[in-house]
Amino acid sequence: MPEHFTRLNQYRSMWVLVFFDLPTETLTERKMAARFRKNLLHDGFAMFQFSIYMRFSASRENAAVHIKRTKNMLPKKGKVCIMQITDKQFGMMELFHGQKEIPPEPPSQQLELF
Repeated sequence: MPEHFTRLNQYRSMWVLVFFDLPTETLTERKMAARFRKNLLHDGFAMFQFSIYMRFSASRENAAVHIKRTKNMLPKKGKVCIMQITDKQFGMMELFHGQKEIPPEPPSQQLELF
């Protein structure tokens, strides 16, 4: 079967990335930042870097659901950026640890129930 007809293909499946810079000066701000991170984890996001979380979605529609959830839990202060890219674009990312290139980890298989 041609790749463009398969249920999961690299152009239809999406990665949602959430970048954030939240204030942590006061105890209340630290609690709000921790709650935001915990909510992202609870929604299936994984930490990519300290303030970058990512989540695989099988389709644009599924990505839109998780983007909407993220928007509903935005903290009152700080900066948050939500970006979505195709699986093909994500696969072209080059990762480095120091000056040594490291192979990207294969995405975990996600089970979707409808």
